[in-house]
Amino acid sequence: MSRYVFKLPDLGEGTVSAEIVGWHVKPGDTVEEEQVLVEVMTEKAAVEVPSPVGGTVISTTGEPGEMVAVGAELIVFETGGEQSSPPAPTAAAAPGVVAAPASAPAPLPQSPPAAARGRVMTSPANRRRAREAGVDLQQVRGSGPQGRILREDLEAHLRGAPPAGSRAASPVAARAGVAPPATSAPTEEIKVIGLRRLIAQRMSEAKRNIPHFAYVEEVDVSELEGLRRHLNGRLASGEPALTYLPFLVVALVRVLQDFPQCNAHYDAERGVIIRHRAVHVGVATQTPDGLKVPVVRNAEQRSLWGIAAEMRRVTEGARTNKATREELTGSTITLTSLGKLGGIVSTPIINAPEVAILGVNRAVDRPMVVDGAVTVRRMMNLSSSFDHRFVDGYDAAAMIQAMKELIEHPAMIFMHAKD
Repeated sequence: MSRYVFKLPDLGEGTVSAEIVGWHVKPGDTVEEEQVLVEVMTEKAAVEVPSPVGGTVISTTGEPGEMVAVGAELIVFETGGEQSSPPAPTAAAAPGVVAAPASAPAPLPQSPPAAARGRVMTSPANRRRAREAGVDLQQVRGSGPQGRILREDLEAHLRGAPPAGSRAASPVAARAGVAPPATSAPTEEIKVIGLRRLIAQRMSEAKRNIPHFAYVEEVDVSELEGLRRHLNGRLASGEPALTYLPFLVVALVRVLQDFPQCNAHYDAERGVIIRHRAVHVGVATQTPDGLKVPVVRNAEQRSLWGIAAEMRRVTEGARTNKATREELTGSTITLTSLGKLGGIVSTPIINAPEVAILGVNRAVDRPMVVDGAVTVRRMMNLSSSFDHRFVDGYDAAAMIQAMKELIEHPAMIFMHAKD
């Protein structure tokens, strides 16, 4: 037997340290080569760190929320072979995060905690719910076969009550046919780590450092809705339908030709505005782990259908934690929409270092006056924010008005620009 010290590898892009999000192993566990050991968060994305060797875990370094420097001791193994120099480590990008354990009273059920049983046995739905609630499943006691965590076990843990079958009702309660009241903690503490910490940090910095200029305009999408329905009606059975967003991206690409100052980054360290010829559209996407912004790259080179397909691919990758680090970085302007929850008006926060973000509110049928007569039209508001240091209010309004014209007359979206 020999002792093998594994240090936090270089995760690329100038990373000097990373935050521990969640351990997948603990001292005493036996692991195989390439098995995921720990999830860490850099300034770019969450990364799953695999094991370079097989062996038994002796010790780990760092609790969730703590920072570990690149090159610092991360985990120590006991291996079966002779100790050798560590192979070049690699880390797989994985945008998902594991929530920090929440504080909860320790129940007194009969079955042992999951930590004493090794790998946690439960359903994917329970794992997802535990992650969203910030619960470490290693601390939940299961009442199922071989200690499997059932749904009622997780619910009992969230309430601070013992799991099913772990405590008999009192004689009085049993005679009265009344279950004993469930106890619950008055508060719950959830440590802000990983992706949620990164979101909080970036949102705070953007709001604090960028003077946001908000501009809202209502747009008649009746003709666009007709075109969308027509195109969707021609699809083969099972093909995904077009939403409004691909049309908006095509229109956005067109107007940015005349407003290049809005397709830009601000490099604060150098004091330089970087205007981009390519349009890399970030698509704000809600996931179980928090907000992510996957990127549709080179939207100016894609067709309507190509944009729609790529948007589906990258957003699905973000939701399922399969998007790569490259697919979650590098946007030059961001599009955000809450779909049917889009409300009437929103004030989106700019995705720094970008200088503009386009917010899409929901489309609704409303009575409007058209040519002196009241008629029902399908209306949608565009709520946008601009960095007022580099985009003047006039230019911001002119850009949205140009988009409005294209959206209200969708045939113009697909016409070639004037020479």
